[in-house]
Amino acid sequence: MTATVEQSSRWLPLRTPGSTGLPLFCFPHAGAGASAYRSWVGRLPGVEVLPVQAPGREARLREPAYEQLGPMVEELATVVLDAVDGGPYALYGHSLGALVAFETLRKIRRRGATEPAHLIVSGCAAPQCPVEDGPPVTGMSQAELARMLGKLGGTPAWLLSDPELLQMILPAVRADFSVKETYRYVEQAPISVPLTVLASTADPRAAHHLQERWRELTAAEFRLHTLTGGHFAVLEQHERTHQHLSHALAAALGATAG
Repeated sequence: MTATVEQSSRWLPLRTPGSTGLPLFCFPHAGAGASAYRSWVGRLPGVEVLPVQAPGREARLREPAYEQLGPMVEELATVVLDAVDGGPYALYGHSLGALVAFETLRKIRRRGATEPAHLIVSGCAAPQCPVEDGPPVTGMSQAELARMLGKLGGTPAWLLSDPELLQMILPAVRADFSVKETYRYVEQAPISVPLTVLASTADPRAAHHLQERWRELTAAEFRLHTLTGGHFAVLEQHERTHQHLSHALAAALGATAG
């Protein structure tokens, strides 16, 4: 399977032709697009940050958003493998993006293709852990969903208070939470890829002890770093996050340089 040029450009809108560095595919949280990681581009020495843009948001607003994880990772695996062309790369995902990155990796493994040099996740309980998140988001009214997003953080207050803008972004939010709420972990052999978790001390959607349980999913090296803060600590404390990312990718960068 090979991704078309148009397909790759839609999923990886900030990719610069001819750029060098270890590709780091960054999967955003529910409702977010590639712009969530725009400020990271060019900030990690030796790393080509590649924010992922799913349909239904930003430049892909008119495209129907995925509501199930399976079809999404099927396409993503093709896009990732085509972009790296057999070379080394890494995956990072925050919140829902962590599940997407993890299942994209497992899809790539099932294809027998080149697996990433490292998987980094944040803001997400280990997928094998049952989590009680409260009422399904997909059934919430617009007002209820806006209140939930406000409590969670990460969405500007001015956007949540604008009904017209809310109507534009909420379809993607609902679709992404449908992906999360319909996801069912299927037990498989542990991955053989080093795994780093960036947890936080007060994440209302991912308790620290449940993030620590990602260690059960890899037979390779596991590291956990903890930031003080809530669900979006990794985005709010980007300098510290970048330090952890650079440290996690050091081995892969060394192999690339060698």
